[in-house]
Amino acid sequence: MDVKGTNAPEQPQWDTYWSVLKRRRRWFLVPIIAGWAIVWAISWLVPPVYRSEALILVEEQKVPKDYVVPNVTTGIQERLQTLTQQIMSRTRLQHIIEQYHLYPKEAERLSLDEHIDRMRKDIEIELVQSKDRKELTAFRIYYSAPNPVLAQSVTAELTSLFIDENLRNREQLTESTTAFLRQQLDEAGKHLGEQEQKIREYKAQYIGQLPSQLESNVQILTGLQGQSHLEEDELNRAKQHNLYLESLLEQYRNRHDDITDGKTVQLPEALDQELTRLKTELADASAHDTEDHPDIIKLKSQIAATSKMRKQISDDLSTPAAPDSTAKTTPDNHASLTTAPAMQLESELKANRLEMENRDRELKQLQARIEDYRVRLNQTPMREQQLSDLMRDYDQSHANYESLLAKKNQSELATNLEKRQGGEQFTVIDPPSLPQKLYGPNRFAWNWIGLGLGVLLGLVTGAGTEMGDDRVHSEKELKALFKAPVLTEIPPLPTAEEMRAQSRVRTLEWVFVVLIVAVITTGSLVSYYHG
Repeated sequence: MDVKGTNAPEQPQWDTYWSVLKRRRRWFLVPIIAGWAIVWAISWLVPPVYRSEALILVEEQKVPKDYVVPNVTTGIQERLQTLTQQIMSRTRLQHIIEQYHLYPKEAERLSLDEHIDRMRKDIEIELVQSKDRKELTAFRIYYSAPNPVLAQSVTAELTSLFIDENLRNREQLTESTTAFLRQQLDEAGKHLGEQEQKIREYKAQYIGQLPSQLESNVQILTGLQGQSHLEEDELNRAKQHNLYLESLLEQYRNRHDDITDGKTVQLPEALDQELTRLKTELADASAHDTEDHPDIIKLKSQIAATSKMRKQISDDLSTPAAPDSTAKTTPDNHASLTTAPAMQLESELKANRLEMENRDRELKQLQARIEDYRVRLNQTPMREQQLSDLMRDYDQSHANYESLLAKKNQSELATNLEKRQGGEQFTVIDPPSLPQKLYGPNRFAWNWIGLGLGVLLGLVTGAGTEMGDDRVHSEKELKALFKAPVLTEIPPLPTAEEMRAQSRVRTLEWVFVVLIVAVITTGSLVSYYHG
């Protein structure tokens, strides 16, 4: 009977909901089982995904860094990013896809680039950092595949690639560093050799004017000046002796002429003056020199020679002339005097003049050398500045060479350490696992999602059906529509056949409910243990 009007009903209570639920139970149960069954079936139609995992430890260098400084200074996180980009490259992934025949079902409808993008999505790298210092200590590699064995195999391949690529990259980097330093060292050695050659050529060109020779040049100049003074003194003595010999010879000739004329003569005064001078010098020299001193010995020798000459002249002048000797010696024929003293004096005079010439020549040579060394000393400051410029360039080149040599040796140590796998490296802590459970889809979660979706669908269906029904089903609804009191109520009067039919329907409904609960429970258990 359609008696509903436009008046709004009162707020429904829980008994109203329960009555609606009982009345619309079929509209609730059928969507629940249908929604759950559809989602549950879809979860089993989605391809299974198994995820394999490998844990790789980042080992520090075995030899302390204080002894061997590594050539690879980039952080492990940066290098790991670089390694990931290299391994995730098109060439590497294409090789793995072809090797393990990945994604065969999508081979026809997907291009190679799409296959590679699909594999990149199936690979995951997870960094493991220490809690205290936030440093990277390890990382995990994950790969998802349709079956466990394939997932484990591909994960093992990726793990091997990371380890091998890390070793190869570190070795290539350290070898390239060593090769670069070796090349730089060769260039620095050539430049250093050029600087050394310039210094050698400069020293050879200006030998004698170098700053290192300043002290020796000063000593040599001082010695040459001393020799020059000695030579001047010797030359002066030779000149004085020359004057003495000329005077003695002249006096001897004059005395010899007087003897020829029958006159009484005395010894030449020059002899006595020379002896007096020599004895005075000997007395002065003996006051501060020993008897073995060369000057003492020389003075004694000169005194002896002079005394001997004095005796010879004295004997010659004391000998009377021959009776038949009528020839007189004139100044014009003094040179023809052939007595032993005269000849000895002339010989000494010639020797003295030769000594004077030698002394004079030696003195000029000494003065020339003195001038040369004075020029050298004057040029020394300029040569010192020029040599300082060359030495500064040489020192810089030498310091650069030594620095490169130390770096090259250190780099070779690091390279040898890397070749022996003693540097920083990756070590597998947990090998690639063989997954025992699905990683996806989570069929148990899908089971609950389907159940929730079925419940929601049942509620929507039941509520929609109830809202579309305009019949009055209870006294409350009737009282809400009409203000008049209800006088009587006619109960339902079913026949026996109708009651039997209602009993069969309720039994079937309970069987259906039990069947639904059993199916959902069984499906949930299957999803939990096998999905």
